[in-house]
Amino acid sequence: MFCPRPVICPPRCVVRDCFIPRVVPYIHPVVHVNRYNIVNVPRHIYRPITRNVVVDPGYPTHCC
Repeated sequence: MFCPRPVICPPRCVVRDCFIPRVVPYIHPVVHVNRYNIVNVPRHIYRPITRNVVVDPGYPTHCC
C-alpha cells in the first residue's frame, strides 16, 4: 500500500480570553452651596419735629 504524504497546514492560533475585574474609582465631587439672598425691605421711620413760630401782629398804630 501506498501511504500518501501528509499535508502540513500552517498553525492556527487559538486565543482564550479571560477577564479579571479591576475596580477603578471614579470620584464625583458634589458641592452644596447655602445661598443667603439679601432682600431690601423698607422700614419707614417718622421723626416728629416741633417748631415754635411767633406770629407778630405788628405794633398797634391806633386804638381799638
